[in-house]
Amino acid sequence: MFVVGLTGGIGSGKSTVAALFARAGGGLVDTDEIAHRLTAPDGAALPHLTEAFGPGILDATGVLDRAALRRLAFSDPQARARLEGILHPMIRERAQTEIRAAATPYVLLAVPLLLETGGRNAYAIDRLLVVDCPEETQLTRVMARSALTRAEAQAILDAQIDRNTRRMAADDIIENQGTPEELEPIVNCLHQSYLAAARQKRTSAL
Repeated sequence: MFVVGLTGGIGSGKSTVAALFARAGGGLVDTDEIAHRLTAPDGAALPHLTEAFGPGILDATGVLDRAALRRLAFSDPQARARLEGILHPMIRERAQTEIRAAATPYVLLAVPLLLETGGRNAYAIDRLLVVDCPEETQLTRVMARSALTRAEAQAILDAQIDRNTRRMAADDIIENQGTPEELEPIVNCLHQSYLAAARQKRTSAL
């Protein structure tokens, strides 16, 4: 399977780009969705998280309080490392299973912290696509989307790899400062490129 790793800073628009690729016909494995399933009330990770961080990360109904866990993780580097140590191996395992099961010509693997958690080697990625925009745009989007203060949004950005490092690691970059309509022709062009690369990889493997 030809795998395109999709990453970018928080608020860069990765989900919008991923949806456009899926609409064009690319496969999509979203590690954020996998993480949500793992941390759902019947998810495999929830008992481990509760054991590690205590019942304070659950709401009154026993459901994970994601905002509380996010505040804890981004205010304490040791807590963040513990959280990642629990979730990331489980996410990688599920993602690889979904990639192997995909019936599409190629798979777009959306990983927000791809470069922070092992990069290409963690998922055997063939090509790395970065969605990028100015930091101020990221902050504005995150504050509006998640009802965070500027300081909370900035703390999340500061915990991620810097823009220049991410851009230097990329094979392809999508500049996302406009509308989804402006992104569509860019995505469609890359989609054709990935289809061709996937065909070439299959031919080489024969």
